[in-house]
Amino acid sequence: MSKESRTIIVMPAHNEAGNIERVITELRQAVQGLDFVVIDDYSSDDTAAVAERMGAEVVRLPCNLGYGGAVQTGFRYAIQRGYDYAVMMDSDGQHDPRSVPALLEVVESREADVALGSRFLGRMEYQSSWVRRVGMSIFSHLVSVATGRHFTDATSGLQALNREVLEFFSRDNYPVDFPDADTIILLHYAGFRVKEVPVTMRERISGESMHASLKPIYYVFKMALAIFIVMLRQRTHVNAVRPDTARHERG
Repeated sequence: MSKESRTIIVMPAHNEAGNIERVITELRQAVQGLDFVVIDDYSSDDTAAVAERMGAEVVRLPCNLGYGGAVQTGFRYAIQRGYDYAVMMDSDGQHDPRSVPALLEVVESREADVALGSRFLGRMEYQSSWVRRVGMSIFSHLVSVATGRHFTDATSGLQALNREVLEFFSRDNYPVDFPDADTIILLHYAGFRVKEVPVTMRERISGESMHASLKPIYYVFKMALAIFIVMLRQRTHVNAVRPDTARHERG
């Protein structure tokens, strides 16, 4: 990782008081010297207080924006403070912080604009629900067809992004609910390069996943609709232009 570039870890969190302390501890051991911010998505527990006690920067949202809204808040935080790169990772312990350097190496070397962590190229240390597994398989296939490139883990939330992508997502280009496969298609249409990197994903430490109960079924239908909308927007050329391309066209 380049010492000249500024990098921040963005961690959206909702009711993760039982997990955030261990996640921050592991993160500091794995990637020393990087800044990190916890976006507390209006938690009803002590998530923010625990994160602050651990020395983290914390942004407390005044209402529950959902996962996508919390992530976009983190991206805007990174842009406003002049960071060159950001790593998006969950606060529940599922994403292994030791995978972060490999992700950053891809974006810092300019191999890609986004490094997408793949549990299927790396290691998956837990068993997800059958609905979730079917959804992951379907959406990885749809993304592969839409982009013309093979993706194994299109729903991964462990990612490294360069500043240009952060600026793109900081505007009105980021889903507020479940940002997953649809964002990869959006990035492809906007001219950004996405590369998968082997990572390790584990079982969450404690608490309930946002995909628990009937949520996976909702997720599958929601993501299918989101992918359809992204592809429809591309056909009408609405808001799917890479920033430098847009500047060039206006010039």
